[in-house]
Amino acid sequence: MTAPQTGTDTSDRSGSPLILALPKGRILKALAPVLTRTGIEPDADCLQESSRRLRFGTSYPNLDVVRVRSFDVATFVAYGGAHIGVCGADVLMEFDYPDIYAPLDLGIGGCRISVARPKTVTEDPAASQSRLRVATKYPTIARRHFASRAVNAEIVHLNGAMELAPTLDLASVIVDLVDTGSTLRANGLMETETIAHVTSRLIVNRVALKTRPEEIGALIERFRAALNTEGASK
Repeated sequence: MTAPQTGTDTSDRSGSPLILALPKGRILKALAPVLTRTGIEPDADCLQESSRRLRFGTSYPNLDVVRVRSFDVATFVAYGGAHIGVCGADVLMEFDYPDIYAPLDLGIGGCRISVARPKTVTEDPAASQSRLRVATKYPTIARRHFASRAVNAEIVHLNGAMELAPTLDLASVIVDLVDTGSTLRANGLMETETIAHVTSRLIVNRVALKTRPEEIGALIERFRAALNTEGASK
């Protein structure tokens, strides 16, 4: 996958606020205690799923939060729409943006990227086929994984309801993010391989770090201290 040209518009716009991109959904809920320990308090409705606002003020000087889809956080940071963000390692693996620096593993949102197939299929399709149809929202990760096994992955790109693909003959296997595995089991699928374990990372635009090092460095240290505080309390 050819890396896009990014990082071209992150210069200090004389007093413009830093932008922190946060993901909607379960990661945002898990991130709430970490934010509390950093002392960064976004507007109250930022953590409410019912809020239709996308940009929020915070208690931290000259810092705003934008709330976007988890898959989009890395894109906002890579292209300079946000200076810093939180996203899953799965997103970083899939897009591999060169202008993103990931200084901290926040240790939240733990899950895994797995291969799954129907329980009724006893033989691993990848073991007997040189070409395999795979349903996934992670085409880069899936292709790379199966290529390492000398299997050409034909990708069926889906953004949801992945578990239906094998039962409707769209694909032989799926590659998806798995937490408890209950959705797989409920739809007659089983995990066969774990490609990678995933947690959420603090990410930074590299150019922004060079142009606003003190401000961004201070934010990174706040998150680092928050993680150290959590570790000391366990």
